Amino acid sequence: MDDHSGRSADELLDIVDERDRVVGQARRGEAYAGRLRHRCVFVLAREATGRIFVHRRTAGKLVFPSRYDMFVGGVVGAGESYDEAALREAEEELGVSGLPAPVPRFKFCYESAEHTWWSFVYEVRCPAVVNPQPEEVDWYAFLTEDELARRLTEWDWVPDGLDVYHRLLGRPGSGPPGPRPGAVDE
Repeated sequence: MDDHSGRSADELLDIVDERDRVVGQARRGEAYAGRLRHRCVFVLAREATGRIFVHRRTAGKLVFPSRYDMFVGGVVGAGESYDEAALREAEEELGVSGLPAPVPRFKFCYESAEHTWWSFVYEVRCPAVVNPQPEEVDWYAFLTEDELARRLTEWDWVPDGLDVYHRLLGRPGSGPPGPRPGAVDE
């Protein structure tokens, strides 16, 4: 899903099976190249009025460079919990500290021809003033749900984030259901 400064292709990840049980470990670059299933977190960051943090990824990202995303997040390191990774990733990418613990929403296995990862989806409230990492984010804004909906067909989005967003919309109290490609929900 991402490539953080300081968190390179050499970062060690837990490799997991179809039930999200650890079956081994591999470096991030090896996991991506070999389509080895690992773990990722997706965090929808909203400021106090409910606007959503949206950004364009930098061109140097390992996965989905220069595409738009409505989530912050990334891989879960070896031995790290989903909850720990969600808070770490949100604070790193937003460039803030002291965020509340992200609230877990749901978990599913994302599958595409190129990638597979167990995905835990969270939401968090963040300040309206953020300082995103320049190594991660080329552009950002806080958008209302209506503004974001208008951009869904206009901008080139990361496919996993778009899938997660449609799934989130399909949850009770989150708006109309979106498409649900063949993936396993838990």
